[in-house]
Amino acid sequence: MNTSTKGADLIKSFEGCKLKAYKDPGTVNGLPITIGWGSTMYQDGSKIKLGDVITQAKADELLKWEIEKKANVLRALNMKLKQHQFDAVVSFCYNVGLGAFNTSTLRKKINLNPDDPTISCEFLRWINNNGKPMAGLKRRREAEIKLYFNK
Repeated sequence: MNTSTKGADLIKSFEGCKLKAYKDPGTVNGLPITIGWGSTMYQDGSKIKLGDVITQAKADELLKWEIEKKANVLRALNMKLKQHQFDAVVSFCYNVGLGAFNTSTLRKKINLNPDDPTISCEFLRWINNNGKPMAGLKRRREAEIKLYFNK
């Protein structure tokens, strides 16, 4: 399964695109630094640094690379997801990272029953930054829930 245009568009709608590196709104101790559609590193593994500037084509290339990276890991997990569920989980992983997803109760519930309605509660556990709820994260999780449950 590949991430659909709908999944990529959801990511883009929340990340926005900036061609000059900036501190992520969730930055702690100056990291992460992001560029383009929220990328924190280049394809060679080097980290984004303040002062970096890229083209729109490079931003789109990084987005495609990052989405594919997340999708590859999800495919390897052999989760039994429908397309809309896969897209929502890729968006979630794009935002919180694969490490956080792999150890989450969200993943455990999806593995047990991908249609479990309590999965929406697990998405909503991920709206905080530094222990404080962020309105943007809440909106993103709600959009991911809507996509996941195909509403």
